[in-house]
Amino acid sequence: MNENLFASFTTPTMMGLPIVILIVLFPSILFPSTTRLINNRLMILQQWLVRMITKQMMAIHSEKGKTWALMLISLIMFIGSTNLLGLLPHSFTPTTQLSTNLGMAIPLWAGTVILGFRYKTKASLAHFLPQGTPLPLIPMLVIIETISLFIQPMALAVRLTANITAGHLLIHLIGSATLALMNISMTTATVTFIILVLLTVLEFAVALIQAYVFTLLVSLYLHDNT
Repeated sequence: MNENLFASFTTPTMMGLPIVILIVLFPSILFPSTTRLINNRLMILQQWLVRMITKQMMAIHSEKGKTWALMLISLIMFIGSTNLLGLLPHSFTPTTQLSTNLGMAIPLWAGTVILGFRYKTKASLAHFLPQGTPLPLIPMLVIIETISLFIQPMALAVRLTANITAGHLLIHLIGSATLALMNISMTTATVTFIILVLLTVLEFAVALIQAYVFTLLVSLYLHDNT
């Protein structure tokens, strides 16, 4: 294949205009609301998953933390559906862009930190200086804890970007190798194709796991600050 390895990560355009906003809004179509008295099987499965994830994620939170339930469930549904749609051929995955992930991570992290300083001021400030710290180490530990606090949103964004991007690159490389090997050795090409299928199944799992991990870490940050 002569296609550029990173072509699938470039921002798509239509008539010279970026269509990222339409792509970001598209997953919301997959989760329609219903006014029927009796829902179909798909809606029942969707509602069951939402209730199960919400119950598990909100179990550790206080009353203030539970007000974030809609935000967190919307986040995991958006990231999960976006990651899964990105596995379709010739599609674009917004979560492979570090700027997109930072745009989600920084406001959510900042919101949890602001809540912490508002409702648990003493506990939030105590995180910068562990109890029993020797006096000469106090300035250094305060600097280290401050840096670790500000690294949290970057770690969230980089983790999601790296995992999704690595999976897409592997699928692209193994798919290209399979096509090249078909003209050389069908046996080797078949083995490579089986590896490609297994990797694709793994990427479906990674797409959902990374959505859960991202949301879970935001939930833990919220729990520490409420």
